[in-house]
Amino acid sequence: METRADDAQARLAAYEGLPAATGTGRDPVNLPMIRHWCEAMGDTSPAYRGPGAIAPPTMLQAWTMAGLSGHGDRSGPYGELLRILDDLGCTAVVATDCEQEYLRPLRPGDTITFDTVIESVSGRKATRLGTGHFVTTRTDIRADGVLAGTHRFRILKYAPARTPAPQAKRPRPVVNRDNAGFWRGVAEHRLLIQRCTGCGTLRHPWLPGCNACGGPGWDTVEASGEGTVHSYVVMHHPPFPAFDPPYAVALVQLAEGVRMVSNVIGVPYDKVRIGMPVRLEFTAYDEELTLPVFRGVAA
Repeated sequence: METRADDAQARLAAYEGLPAATGTGRDPVNLPMIRHWCEAMGDTSPAYRGPGAIAPPTMLQAWTMAGLSGHGDRSGPYGELLRILDDLGCTAVVATDCEQEYLRPLRPGDTITFDTVIESVSGRKATRLGTGHFVTTRTDIRADGVLAGTHRFRILKYAPARTPAPQAKRPRPVVNRDNAGFWRGVAEHRLLIQRCTGCGTLRHPWLPGCNACGGPGWDTVEASGEGTVHSYVVMHHPPFPAFDPPYAVALVQLAEGVRMVSNVIGVPYDKVRIGMPVRLEFTAYDEELTLPVFRGVAA
């Protein structure tokens, strides 16, 4: 006999493969947007400048965004799916991750169109936030009609847990072969910055190749720990186990010239300011996790 859970999952699965949105980018690919993006990211690659410039591949989704006015092109099936999840008690939502695949470079003047489908709806899952369903959409992005890349975006629609899990631990950082050296340095209370052995360019976060010359060789330099707040946000919502909002998250400009994202401590969240001097510290959050943070320095 089919249970209520089976019946609900069958209803949700019926939306897999249905359209979620279609649209056209508000502007063609253009140099001003590319320049602003590179300035914000600190990316100095010559590939993104001059007459033969291409757009950074990671800008793929930016060309589909509608701005504060939002898109008026969301499909009926996607709205229906979200309403069904609401009816099942999954009234809260949080974005979990995205994946991108790049098939051809985007160049100034390219006209962007996109089609989004509901790729999958998971069975009901238990998480620290609550129980719910992961919904994955796939967006095919085309430049002048030619497939340029794919963007997968995943959300969790969930019923909030009544009480947070006791003594919840902070999420673990993703450690892979490209950044393992950085985390070994953190364990030794050293903030290591990659340096290209070909052109000497420093880079952070760690990458398998130089974003200035493309060279694969690298060594490291140890950061002095001095920096300033380049930009910041104050996190208020959603509440999450092991975090205590509101708190400030900053993009810190290190004295060496690279930038990294971390928490600002030692000052109230509403006193953090752009240009504020900060100094590196290492904070142990549990027996396994130590993270680099920055303490605000009084003027």
